Amino acid sequence: QVQLVESGGGLVQAGGSLRLSCAVSGSIFRLNRMGWYRQAPGKQRELVAAETSGGGKNYADSVKGRFTISRDNAKNTVYLQMNSLKPEDTAVYYCNKVRFWVDWGQGTQVTVSS
Repeated sequence: QVQLVESGGGLVQAGGSLRLSCAVSGSIFRLNRMGWYRQAPGKQRELVAAETSGGGKNYADSVKGRFTISRDNAKNTVYLQMNSLKPEDTAVYYCNKVRFWVDWGQGTQVTVSS
């Protein structure tokens, strides 16, 4: 059974940084492209960062230049480095496959104060 466990969220002032981690159990990690998603109150979940085929990375326009997705295959972990945080980045952040999602984890709350 695949499990996704996100961590690293918290309360930070605008302009600050956080690094989120997602530990992935099961066999999906090395064989699949992973992404980071977020869901703000009253809004739909959106994809903010994703690995692409060929080893590239894609970012939503709203986070481009500020967020970086990376992975550590030895640790079965995917990361999201978030810099220059803005209040509009406040959301619950989740990781999952880019395609054919598995069960969602509990997410990690990121709150950015102005």
